[in-house]
Amino acid sequence: MTMMNSDVHPLVRRCSQLALTAAVALASQSALAVNDLPGGPAVNQLNLHPAVTKIAHEQAWLHNMMLVICLVIFVAVFGVMFYSIFKHRKSKGAVSANFHESVKVEIAWTVVPFIIVILMALPATKVVVAMKDTTNADLTIKATGYQWKWGYEYIKGEGDGIHFVSTLDASQRALSDSGKPGDIDNYLLKVDNPLVVPVNKKVRIITTAQDVIHAWMVPAFGVKQDAIPGFVRDTWFKAEQEGDFYGQCAELCGKEHAYMPIHVKVLSPQAYSAWVADEQKKAAAKADDPTKVWTQEDLIARGEKVYTANCAVCHRPDGKGAGQFPALDGSKLVLSETHADQIHVLLNGRNQMPAWKAILNDTEIAAVATYTKNSWSNKTGQIVQPAEVVAERAK
Repeated sequence: MTMMNSDVHPLVRRCSQLALTAAVALASQSALAVNDLPGGPAVNQLNLHPAVTKIAHEQAWLHNMMLVICLVIFVAVFGVMFYSIFKHRKSKGAVSANFHESVKVEIAWTVVPFIIVILMALPATKVVVAMKDTTNADLTIKATGYQWKWGYEYIKGEGDGIHFVSTLDASQRALSDSGKPGDIDNYLLKVDNPLVVPVNKKVRIITTAQDVIHAWMVPAFGVKQDAIPGFVRDTWFKAEQEGDFYGQCAELCGKEHAYMPIHVKVLSPQAYSAWVADEQKKAAAKADDPTKVWTQEDLIARGEKVYTANCAVCHRPDGKGAGQFPALDGSKLVLSETHADQIHVLLNGRNQMPAWKAILNDTEIAAVATYTKNSWSNKTGQIVQPAEVVAERAK
């Protein structure tokens, strides 16, 4: 029978309209929603990240095995309980038994859980031992946590001597500050300098920190290792496929904790060798002569690049500062004609600011000091030469 529109109850018609409106809104949202990020989080993710290392595969297997064991125990225990309640209920005339103990039952509920625990512990122990076996690594990289960035130093293997700082991309921080990030698949995961490693090579990661406790974590690798000031810890991974893989600092390390991503780029051996050669050329080009006298214009241009890559995330691109990070625009320290005070802070750090003496060379520190002294409203006209940094570093 066909129902005419005039015969439809007003309430039914209203509900249909609301359902149609909701469906249209949901479809519009779906069209604008972010997508799964290969090597990173997925939309509505319910399970572990897809594993790309043997350790991560074994962790996933353990996870599933434990879930199955727990599910079997749950069904068995509650099955017996609900069966007993139903089968021996009072309305059926059931009468409770009167007994003191049963040796057989006591032995059973002691031996069976012991066997279950052993069956769970053996494979888990095997995986934990394998996770800590960092011997015979093809490549060793030191990862140092700073508030809030990662410093990487290649200390053994191909690429020995390469070092850089990996910071959240400035464009993504600007999107976060705006409060309207939009639909970005890699939101707050894009960095300026990703960690680059070769595929199918054992990579040992040595972790430490300069200020507070951080944690280096990449879920697709099955890796999470705390980075603790004054201590050295290590972990390892061996990526079985090329691609980009993402993680984050997994230890609450301060108000910028959400802005401390990890991006690992896994390349083929040939592409990795090419990257190493390119980085070594860049390092050689940056090996500036500390005795060179620079012009103010060149120092400011160089300093702007250093500031954008390392300082803007905390002190902001406009130099106005944020939270516990003071403004550099109008700062007495920056405006002072006594250059040694600012150079000392840049070299050795202060409060939440990390020390840059092991990361930036003398020319870069001189350049960023000159840039801050002559940017925004700080039109001092002062020039900081690399030789001044050399003198302060020697103290």
